[in-house]
Amino acid sequence: MSKQELKVISGDAACCPGLAAAPLDENQAADLAKVFKALGDPVRLRLMSMIASRGQDGEVCVCELTPAFDLSQPTISHHLKLLRQAGLIDCERRGTWVYYWVLPGVLDKLAAFLTTTQPTGATA
Repeated sequence: MSKQELKVISGDAACCPGLAAAPLDENQAADLAKVFKALGDPVRLRLMSMIASRGQDGEVCVCELTPAFDLSQPTISHHLKLLRQAGLIDCERRGTWVYYWVLPGVLDKLAAFLTTTQPTGATA
């Protein structure tokens, strides 16, 4: 794990109770902003999608990610580093290649934060 990795989303429900559940405090908003900023770039969003599509136990080699983009390898590595620093993915070097995977529960926590529940009896 990188020493520069940020802990953005904690495991407890108090971190991110949901967008409509209660107003975010300053720290929660700052933490979530880092995640959304990382996902706010089209290249990083595509990288995240490519990594996440491997499933919960899946991982993908950087050698499989790079050809999908018309960008240099160092640029792809920079985008992957930003996703790691946002606490969305992690990686492991094996020989000359680096393998990436989505950190467990990260996408579920983001989804839970963005999900709003309708009040009982409300209609859309």
